[in-house]
Amino acid sequence: MAYTLQQLSDMEDIRALKHRYFRGIDTADMALLATLFTADVGVEYRGGTYRVRLSGRDAMVEFLANSFHSGAVAMHHGHMPEITLTGPDEAEGIWYLEDIFINLEERFRTVGTAIYRDRYRREDGVWRIARTEYDRVMEIVSPIDPDARLTAHLLGRTGRKPEERSDIGHLIEWETA
Repeated sequence: MAYTLQQLSDMEDIRALKHRYFRGIDTADMALLATLFTADVGVEYRGGTYRVRLSGRDAMVEFLANSFHSGAVAMHHGHMPEITLTGPDEAEGIWYLEDIFINLEERFRTVGTAIYRDRYRREDGVWRIARTEYDRVMEIVSPIDPDARLTAHLLGRTGRKPEERSDIGHLIEWETA
């Protein structure tokens, strides 16, 4: 299939959108993250022992701000995008996620992969995430080695401090492993 220049440009804009999403999470850039979602964004993350479900940009940004905070370290890489334009202002994408999440306060580390399935919508000329979900492919949770030293911690500076955090427990369903 031959793509038009506009279609190629749209796919590149969507790739950049998802890259900004991962960077925004890992740096706690909530101002950036708030620009990436539609007002009615739908979210569902299905992990090894959890399920997160929420709707709306405000709920999404609040969830992210309270998940990637000063007591955490995170790395998210999105690989191998499969982007399909489904209309002039709509698209779908599949991404392979590789991530590390370290909870410094509870002293555990999660290493995993997941398959993201997204829907995008162009609003006012800008592509935004209208729906995002993932299913874990693999997830390993282990205690942090007591001899491990953290020598760089950006979220420690940019993420919400404990007194600034709010409870997001109503957005997460926990299951026993």
